[in-house]
Amino acid sequence: MDKLTELKEELLSVLSGSGGRILDSILPTGIFLVLNPFLNIIPALSISLGVAILIFLIRIIRKDNQYYALGGVGAALFAGIFALVSDSALGFFLPSLISSGLLVFLLLISALIKRPLAAVTSHLTRGWPLDWYWQTRVLPAYNEVTLFWAAGFGARLALEYWLYQQGAAGRLGLVQTILGWPYTILILILSYLYGIWRLQGLGGPSVEEFRAGNEPPWEGQKRGF
Repeated sequence: MDKLTELKEELLSVLSGSGGRILDSILPTGIFLVLNPFLNIIPALSISLGVAILIFLIRIIRKDNQYYALGGVGAALFAGIFALVSDSALGFFLPSLISSGLLVFLLLISALIKRPLAAVTSHLTRGWPLDWYWQTRVLPAYNEVTLFWAAGFGARLALEYWLYQQGAAGRLGLVQTILGWPYTILILILSYLYGIWRLQGLGGPSVEEFRAGNEPPWEGQKRGF
């Protein structure tokens, strides 16, 4: 129970303020997928983009976080351009396939040069000292998690690309929904569990011990990754 509570609190801290806004970024895509078979591309895109703009305006009026709503507008507009140019609903998914491929590439490169994206995102989210991540008794954990991310997102990309090649727009949309945030959250949970276990095994200092300049032996990082 303690571990479940810890996982919940850690996820909330990482996704703070975003969980309730995830719908802002995925709703326009969902609307397009539902309407396209009945209204065709242009009407479906128009309504999808209109909904994205409406959500963005509501966030502005309510003075809420507008990041995900703005992302929804950008994604709908960008994907809409691809769909119109290709004259196919499949074009709507091309930007996300390209961005996913770029993400997997960056993950692999960052791990190769020993500046893993898992460490960078943790630093930006938590504000921990960047030098702490680059220690020899800390870095391997983040490098391995970055490679795990590359494998997980790479597998998803391979499935989505295969469906794209098959011309299965409906199934591709369903897969992107199922393997979107739920899949990402699962990867984050597994990363956290492995990361904490790996840090303990490496025997490096915790963030607080690093900040305090404590000498070994260290207790190590017991919570937070």
